[in-house]
Amino acid sequence: MSTSVYNESIELATHSRLNASEAPNDTRLAANSAQLVVHPVDGGFHAWAFLFAAFLIEAIVWGFPDAFGVFLDAYLTDPAYTSSPHASSLLPLIGPIASGIVYCIAPFLSPIINRYPNHRRTAMYIGLLLCWASLFAASYTTDVVILVALQGVVYALGASLLYFPSLSYLAEWFINLRGFANGVLFAGTGVGGIALPLSISRLLNTYGPNVTVRILSVGLVVLLLPLLPFVKGRLPVGHTTTQPISRGSADSVKTWMGSSFFWVLLIANTIQGFAYFVPILWLPTFASTLKLSSTNSSATLAMFHTGSVISRLTMGYFSDSSLKHCFILGLGTLLATSVAIFVLWGVFSTNVAGLFSFCIVYGILAGGWPSLWSGFGKGLTSNDPTLSMTLFGILLFSRGIGNIASTPISVALTGISSSSYSSISGTYLGHPDLGFKVAGGRFASTIMYVGTCFAGAGMIVLFGWGRYVYKQRSRISGGE
Repeated sequence: MSTSVYNESIELATHSRLNASEAPNDTRLAANSAQLVVHPVDGGFHAWAFLFAAFLIEAIVWGFPDAFGVFLDAYLTDPAYTSSPHASSLLPLIGPIASGIVYCIAPFLSPIINRYPNHRRTAMYIGLLLCWASLFAASYTTDVVILVALQGVVYALGASLLYFPSLSYLAEWFINLRGFANGVLFAGTGVGGIALPLSISRLLNTYGPNVTVRILSVGLVVLLLPLLPFVKGRLPVGHTTTQPISRGSADSVKTWMGSSFFWVLLIANTIQGFAYFVPILWLPTFASTLKLSSTNSSATLAMFHTGSVISRLTMGYFSDSSLKHCFILGLGTLLATSVAIFVLWGVFSTNVAGLFSFCIVYGILAGGWPSLWSGFGKGLTSNDPTLSMTLFGILLFSRGIGNIASTPISVALTGISSSSYSSISGTYLGHPDLGFKVAGGRFASTIMYVGTCFAGAGMIVLFGWGRYVYKQRSRISGGE
């Protein structure tokens, strides 16, 4: 029996409450005197259709928060929004709150999804409804507090109900190609980040913020609703038990608490999260202070996401090889990102060519980190779909903490308020000779902060790799 068929048989036994030996090699089970066809893993129409649909869900769900930098640039120059109390401190929070809640809700929503798997598809339709309602309602207000509540909080709750059930199906459809499938899925964020900033920029120039958000709300439903039927598990819902499923995730998490490898992964992931989202938030604003056009300002995010698509596909593919490859890729990209921050952003980003170069290199180096989660996690989850979802939930949560916390940190470091931003945008400060000196040096501390965080995360991974190599050599020596 091949590895794929063996793993498939184990999964069938888990879902159907049958012993693994009862699952024939042709993946057909007798259930209630009827033949049930179970689709193959790692390939076939249904697996690839699921991956394509999940890819587009990823692109749209995460695309809006990631493209919020374009909205922020428009909001900060529109008196209708900046006239609201505390607008300068609240407006930059909308995108990070939206993505941060989706990240941080993961460890709380994942156990519910694991325990009540039959309700996953219902949750996705409810999530889509909430996403549409939040954006559609937000298009009729200029009150900043209401915008934070709708575009930030309500959108995030809907996105969570839409996203995590689709993510939970991934481990059912892909086993030997799980790292690659993971990379394809996460590349959806990059594709959304390429298309949405440019589209949003054109809509903003033509219709303004309110109508643009209204158009996005309708477009979200039109694009996602036809895809939801393809986002499903490998077993029909009627074949799975209607009773809550009790799994051993809690015991496994307790075991992980005593693993130094788990803590290395968690700490590095958290530190990376404290840095990763800062350039995404501020790049369009940085471009505006260089007197670039609104199209070029939006293109900074498109350039970044173009690089991240390449990175996520590539790193997802190589993460299937071995844990050693994951350590090499993780360490190399984290340290190289730190160098790129200091050199390409801090030194050469004084014109459109230098800034675009930084954006695409930053996407290539920093964007692929989540694609390594599957490879790093194989030693902790043993290919169990439920444990994989639990580990992803924990990593998403730690990344979300960094996402949320990094926003007020970067706002404080830049010192940009609505009034100061208008002053910077309206006054030519001379051509800076260093990226550190753009906008009178307002971004210098932010650049130092981001570069230092990436270097710190790289050092954590280096420490983990050292421990891994030491244990491997000790095990070989002990065997001799």
